[in-house]
Amino acid sequence: MDLLSFINFYLVPGIVLGAIYSLGAIGITLVFGVLRFAHLAHGDLATMGAFLVLALVSLLGMNPWVALPVSMAATAGLAVALHWLFYEHLRRRSAILTVIASLGVALMLRAVVQVVWGVDSQTYVGGITRPESYFGIRVKDREFWTLAATAALVVGLQLFLTFTRWGKAMRAMSDNPDLARLSGIDTRLTTALTWTIIGILSAAAGFFLGINTELKSLMGWYMLLPMFAAAILGGVGRVEGAVLGGMVIGIAEECSVLFLPSEYKSALAFAILLIMLAVRPTGLLRGKVL
Repeated sequence: MDLLSFINFYLVPGIVLGAIYSLGAIGITLVFGVLRFAHLAHGDLATMGAFLVLALVSLLGMNPWVALPVSMAATAGLAVALHWLFYEHLRRRSAILTVIASLGVALMLRAVVQVVWGVDSQTYVGGITRPESYFGIRVKDREFWTLAATAALVVGLQLFLTFTRWGKAMRAMSDNPDLARLSGIDTRLTTALTWTIIGILSAAAGFFLGINTELKSLMGWYMLLPMFAAAILGGVGRVEGAVLGGMVIGIAEECSVLFLPSEYKSALAFAILLIMLAVRPTGLLRGKVL
C-alpha cells in the first residue's frame, strides 16, 4: 500500500471520525468536570439531535446544513429540560444514582427515536458523493465541512471559556463547586448554560456522524464507548484533551482494520480506555481523576 492510499482510505476517515468523537468527548468532559458524573445518555442525546435534523429535512425540505442550527438549539433545550427533570434533584446524593438515572434517560431517548423514526437505517440525502482531489488526497465536501465546523465549534468554546464571564464561572465550578458558590457565582444558571453547550455539541456530533455514514437509532450508543475513551485518554475536564483523545481514538479505529476485523473497532477503544485508566488515569493532559 502506498502513502496516498493509506491517507485516503485510513487517515482521512480517521481524522473525520476523530473530529466527531472529539465533539462528543467535549460534552462528556464538561458533564464530569462541572457536574461530577458520567453521563450515559450522551450518545442517545446526539442521536436525538441527528434525527431532529432528519425531521426538518423530511417535513420542511430544509438543507441538512441549514437545519443543523435549529436542531442544535432544540437539543440544547432538551438537555436543559432533562437536567431539571431527572438530574437536579439527585445532585446532593451519591453520583452513582445520577449515573443510573442517565442510563434510564438514554433508554427513554432511544425509545422515542425508534417509535418516531423506526429502526431502519436512513440518510439525509440520497445518491453518491464524489470526493474532490487535493494533490492526490481525496476529501468529500461533507468531510471538509465536518472538519471546518468542528474546528469552529472547538475554537469558539475555548474562547468562551477563556474570555467570557460565564465561561470563567464554568471553569470555577469545575475547579471547586463549593468555593464558586461562596464567591457569588449563580451555580443554577451556570449549570443550565453547561447543559446548553452540551446539547449543542451533542447535536453537532450526531449530525456529523449521520451525514458521513448513515442514521441509526443505536448510533449514539455505539459512539458512547469511543467518546468516553477519548475523554479519559485526553484528560477529563480538559477541552483540548478531549479533542486530542478523539483524534487518537478515531485514527486508531480506522487504522485498526489493517490488522483486525472491522467488528473489533470498538474493542480497540475499550483496550485504550483500560490501558489509560491503569497507566495514567489523569489522561495525556493531566485532567481530573475519575
